[in-house]
Order: sequence, then structure tokens, then C-alpha cells
Amino acid sequence: MNIILKAAKVIDPKSQFHNQIVDIHIEQGVITQIANNITEANSTPYHLENLHVSRGWMDSSVNLGEPGYEERETIVNGLNVAAKSGFSQIALQPNTQPIIDSQSFISFTKQKAYGSATELYPIGSLTKKSEGLDLAELFDMSNAGAIAFGDYNQSIKNPNVLKVGLQYVQDFDGLVIAYSENKDIKGNGVAHEGIMSTRLGLKGIPALAEEIEIARNLYLLEYTGGKLHIPTISTAKSVELIRQAKQKKLNITCSVSVHQLVLNDEVLSDFDTRFRVSPPLRDDNHRKALIKGIEDGTIDCITTDHNPLDIEHKKLEFDNATSGTIGLESAFGALLTVLPLEVIIDKLTSAKNIFKVKNTSIEIGEKADLSLFNPKGSYIFTKEHILSKSKNSAFLNLELKGHVYGIYNQSQLILK
Repeated sequence: MNIILKAAKVIDPKSQFHNQIVDIHIEQGVITQIANNITEANSTPYHLENLHVSRGWMDSSVNLGEPGYEERETIVNGLNVAAKSGFSQIALQPNTQPIIDSQSFISFTKQKAYGSATELYPIGSLTKKSEGLDLAELFDMSNAGAIAFGDYNQSIKNPNVLKVGLQYVQDFDGLVIAYSENKDIKGNGVAHEGIMSTRLGLKGIPALAEEIEIARNLYLLEYTGGKLHIPTISTAKSVELIRQAKQKKLNITCSVSVHQLVLNDEVLSDFDTRFRVSPPLRDDNHRKALIKGIEDGTIDCITTDHNPLDIEHKKLEFDNATSGTIGLESAFGALLTVLPLEVIIDKLTSAKNIFKVKNTSIEIGEKADLSLFNPKGSYIFTKEHILSKSKNSAFLNLELKGHVYGIYNQSQLILK
């Protein structure tokens, strides 16, 4: 498929065409020409209002349900949702039934994703069945295509398991993901421990539950010399701990969820379970510290932490509902309400560097891996904007900004 993206503003600081409005000619998946007023008889021109183009975005934490929870989401539909939300790559969490903890399950997910415009990169479970007891088949999963290893939203209670995992994966330059929340300190908590949880009578989760686990995991990393990624941090102290670890030159990266940057725990006032997430939405002081961590480079990337859940798991009392929100469709529009465009693009593309996915620039001769969007305008996000099978979005009925057109990747143009 040969196409010309007409009058596209390039957002790519590493490209010589950064901030220029140009035509981009793509032939068989490769950028062959970037110039003004390109005309080619055998190529289809696309005129999109106020078109902006950046490197393709990657989401470092996506749940799709399949295998086992297809009623929540399937791999094929989930990848289509990702493409129309502007993501050309996703990292798939092993939170399925059965858990993705072997070479055969890694191969299954990659096979199901074959031919999609959005590329799927599976994360293998760090421990067997994500039970935190014994390491899974890490080397075999790596050979099958796993890009990292972690137990989704489960801390490794036994520090020796994490220590051995960090040591073992160094033999093949592997990456360990360590979700950090101390279960004993969390207890039966369901919301951030603070003024709102007290006012609402909800059991609180102290910021300490996250911070003490991050401190432990950083000490383990310092001992092993391995490579560690801490996902979805949510507190001011967590940002500071990681900042200090980077100053020590530890091989540490981290992410933050879109909803943690945009929302705070004041939205819990109506006990709406769409806002029950893990880690919990914190107060605005923590949210602002996360924003600062994005701006100063402490936080490496932003994720949607997309987690489709059916109505049976969300339409319950707040204490009994399952944690999680979908986030692919709303990510770009929500981020534009709190961050500058170029910062958003940087943090939506930097996960590729963490997970060793090729991060091509917008230059002649490069593979065309592009996200297409318009940063202008605003709209109310409703169920009509949700393409996922599950509708558990924390951003429903909120005003978002901009518009995502789709992606060009794998020689395919996918538009909404």
C-alpha cells in the first residue's frame, strides 16, 4: 500500500523535519520521500485536518484477557483498539488464564497477533502462575519473544526470588518488572489513605505500602547489578527514591499510568468503582509530584495500564470491585489536559528504548512507524468513543483534548 500523508506536521526532535509541515510518501512500509507537494500517480493521498505525525507510540502495560478472559477482550480486537488509539506497539501483560508463564503461551500470543498493524510484545510472568514462589521458564520465554518478566500487579513477597531473578536474566540481558506494593501494609485497603478515604469510610492504602517495597527492590537491584523496571508508580516518595537510584547509576526505569497523572482521589466521592485502580488514585500532592517526575525525566514512560473488566467485576460495592480501568482510547486526550504535546510524545515513545523495540525516526529510508493525530479541539469522552469490549473507563464523561486518527505501521494504515 503506497500512500502520501499530506500536509503533516512532524513531531520528532531527532528528525531534521521536526516541526515542519510536509508531505510524507510511504512505499511498501518505508518512508521514501519527505517534501512539499508530493504527487505520485500510484500512491493514495490522505488529507486529514491539522494532521500531526510522530514516531509510533508504545504502551508498556496492556491487558487483553485472551486466553481465558475473552469476554473482557480478545487479542485481535484489542490490537485494533490500540491502533485506532494511536499505539503501534503494546507490551502484553501475562494476566490471563492460564498465566503466560511458558514458551508455548508466548508463542500463542504472538501467533494470534500476526498480521496486525499494532505489534504485540508479550511480557512473561516472572514466577510460575504468578504465585511469587518459583521462577518461570524465563530463558525459554525470552527465546520465544518475551521482552520482559513480571507478575502483573503482584509484588514478589520473597526478596530472594526477586534477587535470583535479577541475577538470572543477566545471562541473556533480560529485564525484570517489579510491581511494588507491600501486601501486608496494604491489608484490606481499597483507596489512598488520606482525607478522602477517612471522609468516605474506605479502608486506606498508605503511600508507605508502595514506597517501602520500592526501597527494598532498589536495594536488591544495587546488590545484583541487574536491570529493573518499576511500573505504575503513584507517590511523591516513589519518584524521589527512583531519582536517587538513577543518581547512583543503577539500571532502573519506571512508568506512571495516565490516570495517576490526570485524576486524584477526590473523584471517589460518589463511590464510583470505575475509579478503583491499583495502585489507588492518590491526593493532588502526589499527582503533582508525578507530573514533576515526568518533566524532569525521573519517570521514563507513560502507560495506559489498560485493563478491561466486565460489568460483573466493576458494578459492585467499592470494597468488592476489581481494580482496573481501560485506557487506550482516552490516553492521548487525557494527557493533553495536563502535559505539553512534545513531552507526551516523548513519554509515549520512550518505552521502546526500555524494552529494546526499534525506535525509528521520521526520516527518508526508515520504516514507517507513525502515530497520526490532531492536538487541537476538545470533546466529552463517552461510551461511543470506547472501542474495547469492556467499558470500564475512568475517563467517561470527562472533557478531553485533541483527536487521534490512528497509525501507519507494518505497511498498514489504520484510521478510526
